[in-house]
Amino acid sequence: MLLDGILQDLSVNCHSVDKPILLEVRQLDLVGIEIEETRQNIDKISEHVEEAKKLYSIILSAPIPEPKTKDDLEQLTTEIKKRANNVRNKLKSMERHIEEDEVRSSADLRIRKSQHSVLSRKFVEVMTKYNEAQVDFRERSKGRIQRQLEITGKKTTDEELEEMLESGNPAIFTSGIMDSQISKQALSEIEGRHKDIVRLESSIKELHDMFVDIAMLVENQGEMLDNIELNVMHTVDHVEKAREETKRAVKYQGQARKKLIIIIVVVVVLLGILALIIGLSVGLK
Repeated sequence: MLLDGILQDLSVNCHSVDKPILLEVRQLDLVGIEIEETRQNIDKISEHVEEAKKLYSIILSAPIPEPKTKDDLEQLTTEIKKRANNVRNKLKSMERHIEEDEVRSSADLRIRKSQHSVLSRKFVEVMTKYNEAQVDFRERSKGRIQRQLEITGKKTTDEELEEMLESGNPAIFTSGIMDSQISKQALSEIEGRHKDIVRLESSIKELHDMFVDIAMLVENQGEMLDNIELNVMHTVDHVEKAREETKRAVKYQGQARKKLIIIIVVVVVLLGILALIIGLSVGLK
């Protein structure tokens, strides 16, 4: 809707502009809007990641978490994946357009490259934090399962626990738990934590390919961004040198002007003296 409105305004107000120029203006506006929308999406993902961390803590702190808390986390996870896929597609689209315009060496293209690189790096940074939060939640959930198994009299090693998680069947270790109230509560928590980890691992796998894809994109952009920064530094150096040369030129020009004035004054004085001498010589005759 926003893009359509802008394009309509451009069409109404730019009848007198040549079509190629109008098309270029439209493209620049679309690129600017796309960049801003992508930036906003990344910021929103960052907010969702912080909310997910809080929900992870709430779930870990309660023996039997509220169903609503888990539902909220599920919705948040879905929203993060949706926005992350949108950002990934936008970044790859921008990359394709940049490659298509690579033949044109322009300030606009360099700016778009820099913006694309900054957004990609920011996206990877946000998704890395999300991945770290997920892994931390998994490890702490696994620790809770291990403690609950110990309460019921079952001791397990990390390898055995991983085997249970990979099998997707907690009954491997819970089948022999005694029928007591504390054991039932422990069993309920074990099964709940196991389901949490299964859902979490599914989410991690879904995001893995996308994360690697964008991480590789950023890695490939490293040299390009360094070159852009180097070019900017060289440009600044050239500007400073030009400024110093201009100052020296102005200084030299001022000094030359002063010398010219002095020479003119000396010549005028000499001419005056010469005229006076000639006048006196004629008078004496």
